[in-house]
Amino acid sequence: MKPRLFFFSIVTLSLLFFNCSNNDIEKYEVVPKFGFESITDLETAIDTLHVDVAHMVKWNTYFVLSWAGDDITTFGLSSIADYWGMDKREQWDRFSRTDAIWRESYDIIIDINNMLYNANGFEVANAEDKDRLLGQAYFIRGVLYHHLVRVFKTIPLQLGTEIDIDKAISNTADVYRHIESDYLKAASLLPAIYPGSEMGAPRPNKGSARAFLSRLYLDWAGYPVKDVGKYELAASTAKQVIDAHGDHGFGLVNDLDDLWTIEHRFNKESVYTVVHCTACPQGGNYKTGKIGIPTELGGWGQTFAEIKFFETFPDNHRKNATYITDFELNDPYSNPPGGPTLNWVNFPEQKDPLFAKITGKGDISRETHENDRNTYMMRYAEVLLIFAEASARAGNSSPEAWEALNKIRRRAELLPPDEPNVSVDVHSGDLVELAFQERGWEFAGEFLRWFDLVRTERVEEFLNESYRNDISSVVTDSNNKDYGHPLKEFNNITGSLGPDNYFAPFPEHYKELYIIEEEE
Repeated sequence: MKPRLFFFSIVTLSLLFFNCSNNDIEKYEVVPKFGFESITDLETAIDTLHVDVAHMVKWNTYFVLSWAGDDITTFGLSSIADYWGMDKREQWDRFSRTDAIWRESYDIIIDINNMLYNANGFEVANAEDKDRLLGQAYFIRGVLYHHLVRVFKTIPLQLGTEIDIDKAISNTADVYRHIESDYLKAASLLPAIYPGSEMGAPRPNKGSARAFLSRLYLDWAGYPVKDVGKYELAASTAKQVIDAHGDHGFGLVNDLDDLWTIEHRFNKESVYTVVHCTACPQGGNYKTGKIGIPTELGGWGQTFAEIKFFETFPDNHRKNATYITDFELNDPYSNPPGGPTLNWVNFPEQKDPLFAKITGKGDISRETHENDRNTYMMRYAEVLLIFAEASARAGNSSPEAWEALNKIRRRAELLPPDEPNVSVDVHSGDLVELAFQERGWEFAGEFLRWFDLVRTERVEEFLNESYRNDISSVVTDSNNKDYGHPLKEFNNITGSLGPDNYFAPFPEHYKELYIIEEEE
């Protein structure tokens, strides 16, 4: 007999947690019982959906695969095996954090499926009100499936109002097609800009859906599917967003430092923002602040910067906005503020630069483990770089594509992004490689680099031992036992750097429940 979990209301469902044992269950069914009675019911359901997403992405757990990239490392003596396991490329099917990505994503996806089921045929006085609410549901389902397929490569497409344990795993291309459908549906339903929304699209708009669709096409054209025809679609879709960026409230902020402050957490550069708030139902952000400070200096030591990537980073304003190299030993919130500083090469335990994007530059107290910084799920800068790279890969290195790249290069030097500048602008060369490099520097520490290495099959190139540990930085403190010695990364890579290890294995529990069919 198959257990049933009855559907009383969307709000009730969002508060329920179901955890099944593979010994006593084949599938569980969420049976739609009551429909929406008013537009307010649907609004409440969508509000709950945004809170659920915020609860999921406020932790590093959701982004754990990104520790495999060459930009991020973690504390090598940490008890949190999932992060240093990813960092060392030693992953296994008992990682609790990849299990959580799977479980929490599908919990929300099933909620969305129920919302869409119950909203079918639901009549309202103003159809536009219903459209923009349902558009958010399609968009978020697309975002969740997009992240799942980036993490696991092949996943089950659960599109009904129940978790179907008997369902076969869908191949990657089929999952991409469904995500494409969700993003297109969202783009058709959402307004150009969401009424009453803060800057940064905390309520996604038509441009948000198209921006994520351009990211999907870029992934689709790369590994593992390699449908190179999608490069042209990635470029044209990104161009749609660029051409209408003002209509969607999107643009580049002039100073990168502003992006990483609580004061400017709502800004025009984010094309989809997940809002965090310590005094609100969704709670604060646990990915920033104390978590990026070494344990021996009072932090949690979970997110550090890799040395080689730091050394190859151009010395400009963007580097200063990205990293902290001199750490104030006194909390800047102390009275009086300031105090002695310690350069990263002389840290007592693990010598790695810190991400200013994570720690903040004085507006986040080291005494707390959460704060009100928002999560930018995608920035307008990425739309520009998708357009530049995809255009070049599609054989169309147009002046507009070069201009998209140059806007990012100018802003990196703290120059006005929209004003040509002969000192930094480029108009010739390998635009594919230049755009790829620019993506690495622009989004360092933002959980994107690993996915770029995978789609371009360049993991081995940037993570092999001889390249990764070809480091020039040395300890400069004569009292340090490593004085004068060249540094090496604390965490050595011991796992495979090949495509066999690009994706997370199925969580152990789910591996036994689903029918897994290998892709040809």
